[in-house]
Amino acid sequence: MRRLVGGSATGIVLSSKHPINFLGMIQKETGVVQDSSHDLYGKSLAGTILVFPHGVGSSVGAYTIYSMKSHNVAPAAMICNRADLTVATGCAVADIPLVIADDHETTQLVAGNHITLDADMCKITPHI
Repeated sequence: MRRLVGGSATGIVLSSKHPINFLGMIQKETGVVQDSSHDLYGKSLAGTILVFPHGVGSSVGAYTIYSMKSHNVAPAAMICNRADLTVATGCAVADIPLVIADDHETTQLVAGNHITLDADMCKITPHI
């Protein structure tokens, strides 16, 4: 695991096997995935520990991440398999902890589980 944006956050794991285009897929005022072809369609990202492969699309998606944070509907933290400019920039500007994790590490994170991510220490603590 590797830290890109420091900090810590606690939340419920929301996991996707598909990349996310923050500009085109996410409603920035509500944090809800609005793309019906995505596996997280209709779900809110608000307060979650979002686990997904990587971001795609325009760098303007970073503004969407910041706007979600301004509306209090952003993920509490993000865990990706691959760093991309949109997600890294958005998380840095919005002060959302972000780590890069390999496939083995992300498959250990079960959707619906309550965890704390300490990005500074690259540590995940499950809550039972």
